[in-house]
Amino acid sequence: MLLEKLQAIQLRFQDVEKLLSSPDVMNDMKRFAQLNRDYKSLKIIVGKYHEYRNVMSNLEHARKVVSIEKDDEFRDMAKLELDDLEVKSQALEEEIKYLLIPSDPEDTKDAIMEIRAGTGGDEASLFAGELFRMYNKFSEGKGFKIEVVDFTEGTMGGFKEVIFNVKGDGAYGTLKYESGGHRVQRVPQTETQGRVHTSAATVVVLPEADEFDVEIKPNEIRKDLFCSSGPGGQSVNTTYSAVRLTHIPTGIVAQCQDEKSQIKNYEKALSVLRTRIYEVEYNKRMEERAKKRKTMVSTGDRSAKIRTYNYPQSRITDHRIGLTMHNLQNFINGDIGEMIEALQVAENAERLKEGVA
Repeated sequence: MLLEKLQAIQLRFQDVEKLLSSPDVMNDMKRFAQLNRDYKSLKIIVGKYHEYRNVMSNLEHARKVVSIEKDDEFRDMAKLELDDLEVKSQALEEEIKYLLIPSDPEDTKDAIMEIRAGTGGDEASLFAGELFRMYNKFSEGKGFKIEVVDFTEGTMGGFKEVIFNVKGDGAYGTLKYESGGHRVQRVPQTETQGRVHTSAATVVVLPEADEFDVEIKPNEIRKDLFCSSGPGGQSVNTTYSAVRLTHIPTGIVAQCQDEKSQIKNYEKALSVLRTRIYEVEYNKRMEERAKKRKTMVSTGDRSAKIRTYNYPQSRITDHRIGLTMHNLQNFINGDIGEMIEALQVAENAERLKEGVA
């Protein structure tokens, strides 16, 4: 049964491979982009299929040797090989079962992240800044590239809001579990009495929409230019390089002031605008998934509390899967891989049980 499924996937992989070199497909960029994503995901499964088929062939040969070999030494060697191959085949079967779960096609995309300070005043802004630094450090370790799009600094540091792109293969699929409310419990830097306070920040992670996902006509956009604020040297407050875009049909707004070039700011703002328009439809799908899976927090419910950072006890708790870790300092310094892997495993287990994407 498993081999039949894998054979069908190999045929599909071969079809996709041929289609990608077809002139008709190459002239249809939206279809080409989709087929290219399919090709990448199918290639991983086909590679495991070839490995599995080779193990199963060796397994059949080893069983045959054990059943007919009269030489005790050879038969014992075949038995050892048989045991080893059975372990390998079972491990591969489990791995392939997870790979066969239909993946979210958005997972391979770049991500756009927004961090906003919530309740807690200046302390919330400082916490938002620490979360940004945490994702920056983690992304650096993964080989992802972060590009700041827009920000509003807190009065005592950190950010009231920061929006940034995370570019890299699988950036969205890796970071999507971070969407939701993050709560910190600690003695604030602004507190002189030494009392533990609770502050919060919200994180939103979205797959970056490309021009093939959302079509925006030029006459649907109003462009406003203004002077940049914050760090940036002599050009700050002197040149109209910052760009604010408004999508007239929906009223959705995006802006960028991070670059000195108006053209670059326009491109970044347009990317965010496209993603925010795409978010409306995407959220509907996420809402349906969130109803089924505790690991998938809907991006539509930005206030849903997903994680608590308790400084006095050096404890981080993810409330979706009930996982508690006691390495807060390393965690806040970007060592969040173990938590993300645990969330991925929990989600895959649920999807495998349900048999649906």
